[in-house]
Amino acid sequence: MHAVPITATKRLADYAKVIGDERYEELRTLAKAAKGRTMLHINATAYGGGVAEILQNLVPLLRDVGVDAHWAVLDAPAAFYDITKKIHNALQGMKLDLSDAEKKLFLDVARENAAQLTDADVVLAHDPQAVALRHFAKDPKRASWVWRCHIDLTAAHQPVWEFLRPFVEEHDASIWTMPQFVRPDLKQKVLIQAPTIDPFSVKNQDMPIDEAREVVRKFRVDPARPILLQVSRFDPWKDPLGVIDAYRLVKKEVREVQLVMIGSLADDDPEGQEYLDRTKEHAGGDPDVFLFTNLDGVKDREVNAFQRASEVVIQKSLREGFGLVVAEGLWKGIPVVAGKVGGIVIQIEDGVSGYLVTSSEECAARSLDLLRDPALRKRMAQAGREHVRQNFLITRDLRDQLQLVAPVARASYAGR
Repeated sequence: MHAVPITATKRLADYAKVIGDERYEELRTLAKAAKGRTMLHINATAYGGGVAEILQNLVPLLRDVGVDAHWAVLDAPAAFYDITKKIHNALQGMKLDLSDAEKKLFLDVARENAAQLTDADVVLAHDPQAVALRHFAKDPKRASWVWRCHIDLTAAHQPVWEFLRPFVEEHDASIWTMPQFVRPDLKQKVLIQAPTIDPFSVKNQDMPIDEAREVVRKFRVDPARPILLQVSRFDPWKDPLGVIDAYRLVKKEVREVQLVMIGSLADDDPEGQEYLDRTKEHAGGDPDVFLFTNLDGVKDREVNAFQRASEVVIQKSLREGFGLVVAEGLWKGIPVVAGKVGGIVIQIEDGVSGYLVTSSEECAARSLDLLRDPALRKRMAQAGREHVRQNFLITRDLRDQLQLVAPVARASYAGR
């Protein structure tokens, strides 16, 4: 396990103009109760994926309000991430079983990393990769341990869940995105906290539309023509092949439309390159289909630009824990057409701030509705931005974290 350097600085005071005085003062009060407490977040990777993105912004903000917050990532061989990707897919419904050798390696990595744990008042272990750390901690009762599940487990393959469940239940509490995700056989204190985005991060901060279009133009995409955009990892759950199918249906009606798909190749996702190759093959050399990754220089600023320059953001997920990119698109005033799954359904009010769909055909039809009706796009954009402001900005996540780390939260755990 090694610490992630925290180089960014955040100031809670900067968010007052976005969230309003009442919420700002509530956070200041909570911060006084939590001041001086220590918190450690542990996950699998410092780059790529929603968890890393949240922590890059949340940890500096926690520090600004007086919490001694730290972030560490696991040290593990490549084979470990093959196993955890298999676990991830099994928890989302694939009938994949773990061999005894895979279970042993998974637990060996947890044991080795647990030996390097540092003291903290609260430890948040994120997702299956970090779930067994508490089991091997030398003195686990010195901290309040919370497991954060970012995955939709409603269709979890039971044998894999049964392997993980005892490690989950050793924690003092677990955090889930939605009540529907919580396993009915879980015997534990449960908290419901949806993920959030930072309006002042490089990916979400204000950007003039002319600047956004200039960035897009550098990647040989024409900002004067309509753009459909999906930003997500290249994996089967994000259905990139289905997105291309939807685009082809749209193109029959709107010949000038372009499709841009952007995904990061993360350290903990060994399938990423393989599924990117499958997506390229499915695109079939169409000059109006653009596939970019972080290796092409498309990072946070570029994603920001593409989202702002697009007419429609698509997130055609088949399973989804939350989908931060939905909130990102809505915050930028771009209507979103997304899969009717997981945490997406609490971000989009169907027909008000975007559309929820269940097929490529539906995705194409709703995208066409938006492309043909600028007034509809504007109306949905306004509704979506306000919904995100009220529910999915990082200051709400900060509130939840402060309630965890404040002495009153620790006392409530001890008294269970």
